[in-house]
Amino acid sequence: MAATRLPLALLAVAALVAAALALPGADTPPPLRIGAVHALSGVMAGSERGLVDALHMAVDEINGTGGLLGRKVELVVADSASDWSQAAAGAEHLITAEGVEALFGCWTSSCRKALLPVVERHHHLLFYPLQYEGLENSSHIVYMGAAPNQQIIPGARWAFERFGPRIYLLGSDYVFPRTANQLVRDLLDAAGGTVAGERYLPLQASAADVDAAVAEIRRLSPDVVLNTINGEANVHLFAALARHGALDVPVLSFSLGEPELLQLRELPYHPRHHAVWNYFQSVPGRANATFVESFRARYGAERVVSDPMRSSYDAVRLWAAAVRAQGGAEPRRVLSAIGRVSVDGADGVVILDAATRHLWRRVYVGHARRDGQFDIEELSATPVRPAPFPPYRSREEWLHLGEHGGAPQ
Repeated sequence: MAATRLPLALLAVAALVAAALALPGADTPPPLRIGAVHALSGVMAGSERGLVDALHMAVDEINGTGGLLGRKVELVVADSASDWSQAAAGAEHLITAEGVEALFGCWTSSCRKALLPVVERHHHLLFYPLQYEGLENSSHIVYMGAAPNQQIIPGARWAFERFGPRIYLLGSDYVFPRTANQLVRDLLDAAGGTVAGERYLPLQASAADVDAAVAEIRRLSPDVVLNTINGEANVHLFAALARHGALDVPVLSFSLGEPELLQLRELPYHPRHHAVWNYFQSVPGRANATFVESFRARYGAERVVSDPMRSSYDAVRLWAAAVRAQGGAEPRRVLSAIGRVSVDGADGVVILDAATRHLWRRVYVGHARRDGQFDIEELSATPVRPAPFPPYRSREEWLHLGEHGGAPQ
């Protein structure tokens, strides 16, 4: 009996090894990890959760076609809790502890500016999906949203020409609204318009905060309100407009898209509310219909998509195209290729201006409908080349204004 035990033992070990080798994934390389920094809680969560959904959808589509370079893609999400310092800490953790190859994130410019030193210190990469105030061009950020000449400036010009020259500027109290309104002031100075009033509210603005602003709007009777409020305070704004009998006052929103419009559905309809974006869910065409149908098939027929959501989705696809082109996902390699790749998007080709790492974008204005969608018209005849530093001042002059209060930071 003893003579047979060793061979049986060896056979048992061999069988275990063979079984282990046959297990699915035994030879599978580790996934390519990417990170998202978005608010899943706090005042910005209602706007930002949809961007995370769009990122997941893009990742799943890539994995469904075999992944990248023979590896699956894994998305790791850090909740910024609508706090800029927590967003920066989340980015640091994703880079140093989770080993992500790229970051996708932020809504507010203050969040982006908090992440900027983190990605630059680590020679890393951030895809930023929102329209913003410009006056920035980091070699470590890919700007997927509109530069000033692709949203703020054409939108303000349209409002001036459509409604009149007396403008009320209402925004959240942080970088984007204040700097955007400096650009609007420049436009009004050149065109002979005036600022009838200007007010900034905290991101966590209460109904009482907004009520005081709307009372002032009613008293001053401007031709149009340019609205750069972000997050949940938009609900308070449109409730206050109804409460003060100000639904006849035109409002042009710059940070309110389809998901935010849905949050207003229980309020009285504002018939003179418009928004400016580079994409709306109602953009015509088969490619956009397919994108919307795919999103709803995954998340539910009641869900809507917006410009920042589409930009987030396209950001992952653009990153993947650069990874394939370079044969590697290291941030420096992706950055060197990102200006030479493109992907098909919901309303045309998604392509960067290589010199600035900003997208070429179309410009649309939408009239808000009762059903939570927008009737749109295009303000641009063709995609607009990005100009993060508007050309009527030099880059040095813009940077000087930013440092000395002309465009508050």
